[in-house]
Amino acid sequence: MSVGIVFHLLAAMSYAILAVALWRPLARAENEDKVKAGTIRRVCLAGAIVLHGIGLVSIIIPTHGLFLGWAIALSAAFWLGLIVFWLENLVMQIDGLLLILLPAATIAALLATLFPGGHLIAHASSDWLRTHLLIALTAYGLITVAALQAMLMAALDRQLHRPVQAEGSRTMFDRALDSMPPLLLQEVLLFRLIWIGFAILTLTILTGIVVSLRLYGVAFPLDHKTVFTLLSWATFVVLLLGRHTRGWRGRIALRWTLVGFTFLLFSYSGSRFVLDVILQRGYVG
Repeated sequence: MSVGIVFHLLAAMSYAILAVALWRPLARAENEDKVKAGTIRRVCLAGAIVLHGIGLVSIIIPTHGLFLGWAIALSAAFWLGLIVFWLENLVMQIDGLLLILLPAATIAALLATLFPGGHLIAHASSDWLRTHLLIALTAYGLITVAALQAMLMAALDRQLHRPVQAEGSRTMFDRALDSMPPLLLQEVLLFRLIWIGFAILTLTILTGIVVSLRLYGVAFPLDHKTVFTLLSWATFVVLLLGRHTRGWRGRIALRWTLVGFTFLLFSYSGSRFVLDVILQRGYVG
């Protein structure tokens, strides 16, 4: 068993324990208005994030070259997303978001241990390529968290439009939604994530052009990664323009966010999942 897999298992265990600690009061129907992580749990979360990071570095940067697979990319996305959450939580009370982030991060870390396959990246010695991949993974992580936030906001919006339920008929999920930060605060956080993610996605495209020109002599190679990345970028352009000119918010903004994330998912993880797992065609390159 590789060092990277061991650290991923340790991180998954840590995330799972923290998730159980936060969900347990809701399962017991204890009367708490908000989920509160507390100082000790925040420190433990930081430790889990460090374990996760060590696992990713051990796998992605082997002795020679760079190694990536669909599960590793997904794991890196949630790792970066948790870092963003941890930093945001220093300035605003958004502990409730851990109810969805921790289980998602646990699954992502476990998937990286169950599906460790992937491929060595060609031209890994290129500093431009390394920079491009780092920027791309950062954009991927931010937009992944934005998509999770959008799904959570959609569920909260549906709950707000439902009739008030008696306490005895409310499910654990209903109580979890009640413990989330206010919808307006989540919307502020969502568009902050989208703006930053969009800026880094733009930088991803620009550095990708430089890498492609230096290595292959073309600015936009006609492959699935380029096409889906550009479709994702265009989707977020429309969303942000709609937000600025027409004040888009609520369900329409959430739909555009999820469409943009879906395109970005297909640009790498989706296609690599098909090649590496379904077709079993891992390759070097």
